[in-house]
Amino acid sequence: MRKFAPAAGFAVALMASMPWTASAQGAACGFRGSLDDAYCDENRDMVADVPREASRLRDPSTLVFAYTPVEDPALYASQFRPLLEYLTSCTGKRTVYFQVTSNAAQVEAMRSGRLHIAGFSTGPTAFAVNLAGAVPFAIKGNEQAFESYRVVMITRADSNIQNLTDLKGRRVAHTSATSNSGNLAPRAFFPGLGLTPDTDYRVVYSGGHDRSVMGVNAGDYDAAPVASDVYNRMIARGQVRRENFRVIWESDPFPTSSFALAHDLRPELAQRIRQCFYDFRFPEAMRRDMGGNDRFWPATYAQQWAPVRAVADAVNAPYNRAAFDAESRRELEAEQRRQQQAPAAAPRVQ
Repeated sequence: MRKFAPAAGFAVALMASMPWTASAQGAACGFRGSLDDAYCDENRDMVADVPREASRLRDPSTLVFAYTPVEDPALYASQFRPLLEYLTSCTGKRTVYFQVTSNAAQVEAMRSGRLHIAGFSTGPTAFAVNLAGAVPFAIKGNEQAFESYRVVMITRADSNIQNLTDLKGRRVAHTSATSNSGNLAPRAFFPGLGLTPDTDYRVVYSGGHDRSVMGVNAGDYDAAPVASDVYNRMIARGQVRRENFRVIWESDPFPTSSFALAHDLRPELAQRIRQCFYDFRFPEAMRRDMGGNDRFWPATYAQQWAPVRAVADAVNAPYNRAAFDAESRRELEAEQRRQQQAPAAAPRVQ
């Protein structure tokens, strides 16, 4: 966790210094929709087009992959090793894992060209698409279907909280401002159920789904809306015990993390990477770590992320640069507060 603040601070500083201006392609663009000025969407599929100029296409000798820091970032370096080894053999290009410590840092790494393949969590996927030229192409799944998750509101089993309205006047952990399951979906759904965040209960940003779960478990928060897949993985790993919690509400399903490519990879390379993902089957240990998923399903941002965009529209939370900059600073400030409040003697125990 000590690496978080410098990394997040670097991302904020870099964003402040970068000229977020239109590229040569962007200047001549006839349509870009919600995309940043650096990208174009002439075919109107809601993701960045492949650059027209051959000189702007990339064919890196080493592919760099990163997975969302929705939980402890170090967890996934070993869990995704079989995939990276397969990509190395399948593409003929060495593939390495890049550990990111915030959603903002991950999006910025792709925008700046340091990241070629990434698994983005549900909400930040839209920032990655609009601001970093990410092109989602896959979702984890099993033989029957691709993976989805629900927003679940959890509280301690020994509390007197039985339903959402019991949370009035309480302290509830949301994860981060850009999180679909940890913030935006609750803000979209709860008012219609008689509970308005920030009005009926105090929102405290925990910085992550695992932190929210652990905080409820420890009694630091009265409740927390979290992604069911993260919650279930933590139980499966023995980090927490299911009998310690009560689920008082759950949503309809949402898509889980997207797997995306940088838009400016050479088309033949991009297609090869996609096919490698679709052909890959998770080995036993990875299947267990990934909640029983064993493969990647094809997916598109326009179709699978429609419910996520609908939630953002409902709470007037556009996935644009202003919102991204604000969230980057919130992430940094929240982590600095957590470090100041944490005991100096020992690291945080999960």
